Amino acid sequence: MRRAVALMALIALAAPAAWAQMDHNHHHHHTTPAPAAGAGSAGIDHSAHNHDVGPAGSTYDLRWIDAMVQHHSGALRMSEFVFDIGVPGVGALSKAIWRDQAQEIKAMGQWRKAWYPEAPVYPVTLKSGGNPNAMADLTRMSAAQIQAMQMMGTTPNRENRVTWFLEGMLVHHGGALLMAHDALHKTRNPTIQRLARQIIVTQRQEIIELRRMLRHDGLNKPEYYQFDALFRF
Repeated sequence: MRRAVALMALIALAAPAAWAQMDHNHHHHHTTPAPAAGAGSAGIDHSAHNHDVGPAGSTYDLRWIDAMVQHHSGALRMSEFVFDIGVPGVGALSKAIWRDQAQEIKAMGQWRKAWYPEAPVYPVTLKSGGNPNAMADLTRMSAAQIQAMQMMGTTPNRENRVTWFLEGMLVHHGGALLMAHDALHKTRNPTIQRLARQIIVTQRQEIIELRRMLRHDGLNKPEYYQFDALFRF
């Protein structure tokens, strides 16, 4: 409930200011160690996911929003596979993840319309060698890019869906931590900064809970800890 209230406050604070015209090149720098790339878990190929949405610039927030919306959409799809699981609370956690990230998707959609009314309706990315300050250098996100951003290369069966969800969501959350830190490096928009910090706080807590549930099932692999360096901001 507290997180929902905080998100609604973020929406209210995000007046249609001229963020699209802001020079994001004068951004704050944070030193964040990146974790080593790990192999995908539970049959999910996460290796193709590129967390970098491109350089800072006046289109950065638009590119970050579109990337994070797709990333969150993948989490919603993953969560739906285990909604009916009871012990040890997997279903409840999946529903909480679904609810929170659906709210963030809604908020980001509102910000996108307010800040970038001239943007295409489809998700965009910066074309190779493009100018990060030029709307004309944005291109439609391809189906392969969307699939990679959603980080859901496989679907589970009834027998493996709990481990598939727990291990897959752990790595998926790691991708969100990387994207949140990228935003803290590159944006000057306080609303995006607040959301990035909120993502870090919430998803590190959920990573810890996912690991607890995996230990309940007798699983405790070294790769479960690969994103711990990103727990702070």
